[in-house]
Amino acid sequence: MQPLPAFALSRLPRIVFGEGSLARLPAEIAALGRRVLIVTGARSFQGGPHWRPLMDGLAAAGVGVETLAVPGEPEPALVDGAVAALQGAGIAVVVGIGGGSALDAAKAVAGLLPTGAKVLDHLEIVGRGLPYHGPALPVVAVPTTAGTGCEATRNAVISSIGTDGFKRSFRHDLLMPALALVDPLLLEGCPRAVMAANGMDAFTQLLESYTSTGANPVTDALAWAGMEAVAQGFFAALNGSGEAALDGNDDEARSGRSRMAFAALASGICLAHTGLGAVHGLASPLGAFFPIPHGVVCGTLLAEATRANVEALFERDPFGPALPRYAKVGALLMGHARVCSGDGLLMLDDTLERWVEDLEMPRLSAFGMTAADIPRVVAASGGNSMKTNPVVLTDDEIAGILAARL
Repeated sequence: MQPLPAFALSRLPRIVFGEGSLARLPAEIAALGRRVLIVTGARSFQGGPHWRPLMDGLAAAGVGVETLAVPGEPEPALVDGAVAALQGAGIAVVVGIGGGSALDAAKAVAGLLPTGAKVLDHLEIVGRGLPYHGPALPVVAVPTTAGTGCEATRNAVISSIGTDGFKRSFRHDLLMPALALVDPLLLEGCPRAVMAANGMDAFTQLLESYTSTGANPVTDALAWAGMEAVAQGFFAALNGSGEAALDGNDDEARSGRSRMAFAALASGICLAHTGLGAVHGLASPLGAFFPIPHGVVCGTLLAEATRANVEALFERDPFGPALPRYAKVGALLMGHARVCSGDGLLMLDDTLERWVEDLEMPRLSAFGMTAADIPRVVAASGGNSMKTNPVVLTDDEIAGILAARL
């Protein structure tokens, strides 16, 4: 028996999870400061039923409020403009409420507001390469989707969409939220297509973390628990999504939403410690060059990327740890406790392919990508995520994943 591998865990947020936990938010904010910046999406949360109780609670606690709406993926101009506009406003804490874009923007603004620096000063690869030393304002992250897990990560993804676009991270331990407040009730009313894409994002992050070369015993346990939650809750949450979820009376759907909220949170903790894989290696350039939502990239590529990894592992590392792990996940998704490795791999392939079809994941061509774009996407895919893929894929193998989903 071999000793356990060495590993290290970095800072995590304090986590408050559970239905109704949003009611705690005014008191949690007041404990951190008397003036708050609340970052949301363009309109959904501020137009929903939770906004007025939050404002009333903050007023009762004596907390002053500034707001910032993020209409799409956070771009440098949005972050820098908010930092410049809020200089001298006395902001003591930043709260992000929404999907990944709102939470990423909140983390970036919180990291830059104390000094007034520009986000490109510190953005990875495309930035100016200046080291970040802080200070950062405390962040409270409140996800309203179940996908990115960025309530538990130390990076803010900043985007510029277009031919020369990029999706890169402003990354530092100081950007880790002080509090992740996860209330599954906030998923009620989420459109089915959004729930589907976000769920595929969360599952992809869990699977890629579990098979990552950076996996460790702690992330293994958490990734497995997250994938169990997806297996139990994903389609229950989907079947009770959209307008049908607004009354909250379907116990199965409610249970499914709770499990998916946990799965997304677990995926964020895992990815922050393990790195990811080929799907996320491709998601960065695809999301930068084309208007493809991140969850859709994950959903449309996961089956093909997993198939490519399995085939490459059979050829180049058949006795390594990744193939048995893929097989074990296949058995989990099919509800089997014990199967042989070959059967588990077939189950995984069949399940992921069925998910792509049942969820009607769009093909890449629906967003303007053509075969002529494949070489530049492949060339731009060699970021951090590819470095922890369980096997090194050739350019032809990566191109094959894209071609299969055009």
